[in-house]
Amino acid sequence: MKRNNLKKVISGLAMMLITISLIAGCGKSEEKPSKTDSKETTSSNLSNKGKKLVLLIPESKLEWTGKKVTGQHNGTVEITGGELFVDNGNLNGGSFDIDFRTIKNLDLQDAAMNTKLTNHLKSDDFFSAEKFPIGKFEMTSVSPLSDGSGNNYTIGGNLTIKGITNPVSFPAKVNVNGDAVTASADFKIDRTLWDVKFRSGKFFENLGDNLISDDIELKINIAAK
Repeated sequence: MKRNNLKKVISGLAMMLITISLIAGCGKSEEKPSKTDSKETTSSNLSNKGKKLVLLIPESKLEWTGKKVTGQHNGTVEITGGELFVDNGNLNGGSFDIDFRTIKNLDLQDAAMNTKLTNHLKSDDFFSAEKFPIGKFEMTSVSPLSDGSGNNYTIGGNLTIKGITNPVSFPAKVNVNGDAVTASADFKIDRTLWDVKFRSGKFFENLGDNLISDDIELKINIAAK
């Protein structure tokens, strides 16, 4: 009897071990990545997948327009480097750098007034060019668009100015021709999101004719090869 009982105990333990192993194996096979992991993978693939093309600096530029109650000013900021990625004839990501030390005004003909405005834009009232010389735009999404405007993509990304990064999204016209890409976009940003608050109606009262619009109009043209 004792021998039979011992056999039963050993047999029971063996079955228990087999059952535990099967349960553990099934648990591992059903593991799935979290939503956060999935998003990170998508973002990484977007910025690194495909053939890398280097920006053509002489053909790439950023134009700005700022408006106030009594008028407006416009100018440029130089794009100093960057890259785009293409895959199977489609834009698939990229980034570029913006040097705020190169801010220029194009509408003031008086040299002294031009220099005064330019230096003010580089100051801490606006873009703090000495403290934060380089801004950056990094694409996080590229989606096909067909709205009859000539734009064929909606581009999402992170825009960094003064060390502050915010998401932006805008329609763009992109042409991919083999190993060459040209792209253009017109959109607005709210400057106060990047701590550019000088004479903003959101933060200062009774500005009257000194009010400056929070919106900055940007026009971007880039080329890569």
